[in-house]
Amino acid sequence: MAWNGEELDIEAYLARLGHEGEAKPDFDTLRVLHRAHVAAIPFENLETMLGRPVPLDLPALQDKLVRRRRGGYCYEQNLLFAAALDRIGFAVKGLGARVRAGASSRRAVTHMLLRVEADGRQWHCDVGFGAEGLLEPIPMGDEGDVEQDVRQGEWRFGIVQESNGARVLRTEEAGGWFDLYEYTLEERLPVDYVVMNHYTSTHPMSSFIRRPVIQRAAPEARRTLIGARLTVARPDGTSDERGVSTQELGEVLDREFGIELNADDRAELIRMHYAGA
Repeated sequence: MAWNGEELDIEAYLARLGHEGEAKPDFDTLRVLHRAHVAAIPFENLETMLGRPVPLDLPALQDKLVRRRRGGYCYEQNLLFAAALDRIGFAVKGLGARVRAGASSRRAVTHMLLRVEADGRQWHCDVGFGAEGLLEPIPMGDEGDVEQDVRQGEWRFGIVQESNGARVLRTEEAGGWFDLYEYTLEERLPVDYVVMNHYTSTHPMSSFIRRPVIQRAAPEARRTLIGARLTVARPDGTSDERGVSTQELGEVLDREFGIELNADDRAELIRMHYAGA
């Protein structure tokens, strides 16, 4: 599969991540880059909230996530990450998932994740799920030997296989295991993500056109700003939640999520979604 890695400004991307030194197609590099990407580039849907399209071509992704130091949601994040891995020399395949996250019914395939080969093993990589997502790659496991249970910092993740063959990524919360999404190993092509992205960014049933969603995963806390409510959840099960006023919105986006909105975009975001908050 062509991820157009040759078009990527790899030096600018690595600088965005704060990565120094050689980048080689081995697991150590994969782990370091995955963790650095999650730390540096937040999850956000602000382009949709500003009434703009969400292009997935690599030049647009580089401009937004690298040059303008913005974030993005799963397709933007994982397509950029796939291009970087492709440029470095990794073998990368795209997969699709059905998000669970407390859903009462089975949802459509609308999430993107990656299958990456490194050091003779297959790794489940996903830099685009938001606050509850993986910090590092997790072993994908072989058929019949899928179950994984790993700690990443103080957070715990697992993969289980259900009777229908679907693999389920889950994370441990205060009340026990919480299913994030289910997926299969069916390969997805770039055009599949274009279709998924059209639904996610335009369909009335999509949760990403209703209100701003900004998230960031970190070893010490999971930060989310949904609408005007900021939540900081910690591995011990404690959390803080408060409202965010329009006057402090720009500061919160910058301080908590590293998102740099210019004055015009900030004013338009407030006018469209926060004016009555």
